[in-house]
Amino acid sequence: MLFFKLHLPLVGRSKFQLLKFWVGGGRCIKPIAPHRHPRQTPPMSQSDSPKPRPRRAASILMPAGPDYAFETEHGAPATRVCGIDEAGRGPLAGPVVAGAAVIDMARLPEGLNDSKKLTHKKREELFAALMKSADIGIGIASVEEIDEINILQATMLAMTRALEALGSPPAFALIDGNRVPKFACPARAIVKGDGRVLSIAAASIAAKVTRDRIMLDLARSHPGYGWEKNMGYGTKMHMDALQRLGASPHHRKSFAPVRNILSPAIPN
Repeated sequence: MLFFKLHLPLVGRSKFQLLKFWVGGGRCIKPIAPHRHPRQTPPMSQSDSPKPRPRRAASILMPAGPDYAFETEHGAPATRVCGIDEAGRGPLAGPVVAGAAVIDMARLPEGLNDSKKLTHKKREELFAALMKSADIGIGIASVEEIDEINILQATMLAMTRALEALGSPPAFALIDGNRVPKFACPARAIVKGDGRVLSIAAASIAAKVTRDRIMLDLARSHPGYGWEKNMGYGTKMHMDALQRLGASPHHRKSFAPVRNILSPAIPN
């Protein structure tokens, strides 16, 4: 009989492991797992077969740009339907400007879209074309009016003035946003209308170009705030200039960043 020197404890080993230990000449050999038959899966009945997934409803694609559908819904072109939009609700300086537009589809300039999606050059080109082919009205509410009645009411006032500045009164007005001013004619608010309604897109271009020109003029008479670039919005350059130069007569004193500079909090 052969004897082997044990190097590993046998305590806790199964009978199968001990047998392999002795056969292996005292070496601990990794046991081979007993063969197991693969689990038989019963054949799938017709009722158990996977059912095809229901198809998802096709997503509704929004139009690539504004169209004339809202105008025709309210009687255009037989009826005068105007679009109205504003520019400059958010800046810290300068007026708020509104545009009103009654467009002629037969003379519509190519590329008409929401003014925010256009370059400065393209806006200027379209505005020049619209002034020849459409009825355009511009309304302005001053900084003093903004501070007196608040920016929302000043915006409504500018829109009313833009509508009244048209060559002849419209029968219906389509307004960008979710509020309708008190007009002499019926009106409808359309959220994101500047990207959906051609006449509102035209009005947005008229308002934006007009206000940008105003801010460029103010930048020349009040240098240092960067209005020729930020158009009165509260950019870092503008805020730094406010701290350095103080507020100008064209800053909106009712807006918190300007108000805080004019009346800084008294430390405790």
